[in-house]
Amino acid sequence: MAQRNFLLFAAVGLLFVLTGILMSWNVSLQILNIGVLSAIMALGVNMQWGYAGLFSTGIMGSVALGGLAVVLVSSQPNPENWAAGGPQLLMSLALGVAVIAAAIIAAQKMALGRARNFTIAAILILGFFAYRYFFDQASLAIETINPENAGNLGGLGLPSYIAWIVGALMAAAAAWVIGKTALGLRSDYLAIATLGIAEITLAVMKNEDWLARGVKNVIKLPRPGVPYEVDLQQAPWFLSFANNIGADPITASTIFVKLVYLVLFGAVLLGLIWLSERALHSPWGRMMRAIRDNEDAARAMGKNVKARHLQIFILGAAVVGLAGAMLTSMEGQLTPGNYSPLRFTFLIWVMVIVGGSGNNLGSVLGGLLIAWLWLIVENAGPVIMSYATYFLPDGGLKSHLVESAAQLRLLTLGVILLVVLRFSPKGLIPEK
Repeated sequence: MAQRNFLLFAAVGLLFVLTGILMSWNVSLQILNIGVLSAIMALGVNMQWGYAGLFSTGIMGSVALGGLAVVLVSSQPNPENWAAGGPQLLMSLALGVAVIAAAIIAAQKMALGRARNFTIAAILILGFFAYRYFFDQASLAIETINPENAGNLGGLGLPSYIAWIVGALMAAAAAWVIGKTALGLRSDYLAIATLGIAEITLAVMKNEDWLARGVKNVIKLPRPGVPYEVDLQQAPWFLSFANNIGADPITASTIFVKLVYLVLFGAVLLGLIWLSERALHSPWGRMMRAIRDNEDAARAMGKNVKARHLQIFILGAAVVGLAGAMLTSMEGQLTPGNYSPLRFTFLIWVMVIVGGSGNNLGSVLGGLLIAWLWLIVENAGPVIMSYATYFLPDGGLKSHLVESAAQLRLLTLGVILLVVLRFSPKGLIPEK
């Protein structure tokens, strides 16, 4: 088994080497970095599904919350926007929380009956209008200040590493709220509920400009201690290094930056693998798999199934949120339009299925392999199609096939998934 696993990882590594040789090392390293981040997301999903059998389709929401955390923590603050409506906005949010708390207290303290129903309805309706009055005024005041370059509260200007931790915590907090309400549902209803909540999260990010500029995007987010290419191209030590190896300074600087990201992300991935393996083979991990395989038997042995499900649901979401924050830091911008269920939910599920659910190494292998396939077909598809249609006359069908070649990745992904499910239904590295 160990030899087979080694050969599988070596084969995937060879794919990246061939990409560097045949295309460019910049492309290869860029795909590899995204593959490492995808492997971290797959680890988080594997915790939920492979450990506990929880079928969540709200992965995109956790990724988006991780990206939002980078804006709220690492971007530069906007003092004018904050002065225009920041305090009033916080007051309106506090009012909203107080209204919900008052409705809950009324529901708990009052006896069942018409008076209780009218009281709760009155609290919620009046509280909603009061909340919207203060909130709308505050958000409008914030969004009208320098909308071309800001229009939002901005962040705290803290290092990206802190934003990564906050991203994991924000995703975990959202998972706690979702879990308290949705984990009691049957698996198919849980999938529908988590997908809907993820879409709501994304809709809020797109429409609330005061939060993170909505669809206008937040750019120039700081890097996590990684140098900028322009600075390297002006540094004497780097110019001397590039000259000694006979490389172009511009190309060498981009490759160097990607290598630094690879080391940083690789260290996080290895740490998560080590922690996941320790957890999986501990008494806690055996308990989680026992609950997954037979909830009734585990409940009969005194295990609190819902509490354990909530626990693993939160842990998995935190890992996905961490990866989402790391991805936003690498890209240097938050683009809510890029978050789609296809890329950040169902593609991650394909990684777990192809790699092998319940096996951490399988999830990592699936993450690296599927990320390579997803991105390489987009880059190499038009080139391959141009050779395949060489005999056709220019224009018409030939142009259409070449322009549509990038979409072949959907077909390629489907074929890979079917082949794996046919010949290795438990994944390339199945659970022991």
